[in-house]
Amino acid sequence: MKVCSDLYNVICKAGNFIKKEAVLSASAMLATISVFFVPPDAAYAGYIDYRVIALLFCLMLVVAGFRQVGLFKALGSMLLKHAKNTRQLTFILVFLCFFCSMFVTNDVSLITFVPFAVMLLSASNQNRLLIPVIVLQTIAANLGSMLTPVGNPQNLYLYSAFHISISEFLSLMLPLTAISAILLIIAILILKNEPVTASPAALDNHISGHLRPAIYILLFFVCLMCVIHMIEYPLMLAITVIIIFFCDRSLFKRVDYFLLLTFACFFIFIGNMERIPAVSELINRLILNREAMSGIVLSQVISNVPAAILLSGFTDNFKALLYGVNIGGLGTLIASLASIISYRGYSSSQCAKKGKYILVFSIYNLIFLICLSIAAFIIL
Repeated sequence: MKVCSDLYNVICKAGNFIKKEAVLSASAMLATISVFFVPPDAAYAGYIDYRVIALLFCLMLVVAGFRQVGLFKALGSMLLKHAKNTRQLTFILVFLCFFCSMFVTNDVSLITFVPFAVMLLSASNQNRLLIPVIVLQTIAANLGSMLTPVGNPQNLYLYSAFHISISEFLSLMLPLTAISAILLIIAILILKNEPVTASPAALDNHISGHLRPAIYILLFFVCLMCVIHMIEYPLMLAITVIIIFFCDRSLFKRVDYFLLLTFACFFIFIGNMERIPAVSELINRLILNREAMSGIVLSQVISNVPAAILLSGFTDNFKALLYGVNIGGLGTLIASLASIISYRGYSSSQCAKKGKYILVFSIYNLIFLICLSIAAFIIL
């Protein structure tokens, strides 16, 4: 009986893990299956883009430091002191996500500012705004992050994989980002405007510590120097790890190691698929001259980070692919994993209406998806 009970517990834990880390589980399964078709050999070592893994790891550490000292909330609180009505309040909450996501990733922006919005709107008796504001925050984070290589994992990967220059990357993504900002402004202006008084507790702009914020800012610039190829990634990795170890080693626990492992699994899967001529030729034919649409459609099913990694191995048209996987973050709830973060943040509020949230989320995302898809195909 004890053996059966232990086995049942193991199965339940495995099931819960697969449910929670669905993308990692899928990537691990694909990587494992591909090994049967291409047995491990010396070529496997060349599959993984170690520079991307190192950059993601270091950026996660630095951004965790920013959150630890309260830098983002201090910035938000400082801006919110000037909000006199719900339109100004919504504008600040949404565009905090839009602009911050350009530098600290869409995930971190939402992890920081969605609970902040829930607290502030609840304290201000503006519960009616919870759903539209959080949905717009999610869209803003997903779209603002597409401007820079460090804005989201798929950008960082494609930027590195295709050896794009920083100037070319910014000039390519700027028009679509500007259109996104205009659409967000229109969406905010449509919402009903009312006077509002912010909660004093929400407006605390205290940053903990004195030296650590400066250290994290310097480390962020070290990461940026690696992004623009001013220093090599082993040096960046060594500097960041050593300083974080002595500054606050608890930050190592805040790294999303599952995301890094997901990248590694997809690298193995794609590397093996490229070595199977029939499969490689088929995928090439399917996405040829359809990179943007392939990125948008595939993102709806497996999310945009895996879609970017998967499709990148079979095309050289990085411009269309960048547009596809970034716009592809709109649409379904799983199109961007950052959207799951927002949904969980909203679901934790006492007045959560999950069905209504999904409906509003879907409507807003569909409208933005259609508008930006049309703009992208015009630009391209």
